[in-house]
Amino acid sequence: MNYDLIQAVIKLVSEFEHARTEDTNYGADLPGFKNWVADLYRLESDQAPDWAGIAKGRSPESVISTLLVHLNRYAKNYSRSAMFDSEFSTQEDYIYLINLKAFGEMSKMALIKKNIHDKPVGMQIINRLIKNGWVVQVGSRLDRRSKLISITDGGLQVLKEQMQKIRQATQVVSANLTTIEKLELIRLLQKLESFHHPLYQLNVPAEMLLDKAYTQLTATTTT
Repeated sequence: MNYDLIQAVIKLVSEFEHARTEDTNYGADLPGFKNWVADLYRLESDQAPDWAGIAKGRSPESVISTLLVHLNRYAKNYSRSAMFDSEFSTQEDYIYLINLKAFGEMSKMALIKKNIHDKPVGMQIINRLIKNGWVVQVGSRLDRRSKLISITDGGLQVLKEQMQKIRQATQVVSANLTTIEKLELIRLLQKLESFHHPLYQLNVPAEMLLDKAYTQLTATTTT
């Protein structure tokens, strides 16, 4: 029997138990241990990333938040460039049209929520699209109080005219990531989305949102 290997495994389990005191995303079972070992191996193979302020204790969470904000701003800059000399006023104009083209007619609030906007901002965008003749609203057959909106031929045409540049803008955002890296990034972003979107759907008042989100985060990471 290879006692050295057994001792090495026991040491690794001890390190796993210690790691779980700081990161309880790993279950206290064999699958959790295997996932932790796989992530540890991947991290050691790829080498842990470095970032500005790490020597002064800047946290990974701070870096992630900052980078996501920066990437959002970069993406908006590319979108503005894609819209240059077009009929679109904002990036949201064509995003709303793309959603209507892809998913078909829907209520105003469904479209607004799909784009993670507050109602006043979303209504302003929709009214602009209606004014331009790019979408049309009709009464719902199921609920007379509700209005359904759909993209018009004019909306399809203006979208078609700008679609090549829009696709270029989306391709530039993911830059030089490999296909495997893109798929891994999608997996991670979907994991974040699955945490944040249900909170957004609750329409929690702004003054209570942070406490609600932090409570949810604590409950998620300690189960």
